[in-house]
Amino acid sequence: MTVFGDDPFVTAVKPLVDAMGGTMLPPDEAGTDDVVLAWEGEDVVAVRLPQLADSLDHILLALERKQGKPLADLDRKAKQEVVRILEARGAFAVRHGVETVAGALGVSRFTVYNYLNRENAAKGE
Repeated sequence: MTVFGDDPFVTAVKPLVDAMGGTMLPPDEAGTDDVVLAWEGEDVVAVRLPQLADSLDHILLALERKQGKPLADLDRKAKQEVVRILEARGAFAVRHGVETVAGALGVSRFTVYNYLNRENAAKGE
């Protein structure tokens, strides 16, 4: 049996788990809400998924890293693109999602709603 941290399957799924803001742990430490991943009939790793609100914070931090500066420092067009990305990822289904995003972008909730409405109008919805 391979060691948890050195398993090639664990190494392969780590970037995905990190992108989701999840935590990996040995399968024998899995709780009832954790997802146990098996490979070739053997439990290899358990993944503890974050709460939705934590996921939104994680996504915002990842977008900030990708932009190379605080989201509040972006120009209007870039902020609209961030809102589009977040909408596609379901960020506004999270309780207080609009408020959280508005705070990160340094704009009002009204502005976030305007960005969302503009995007939906462009799609013809």
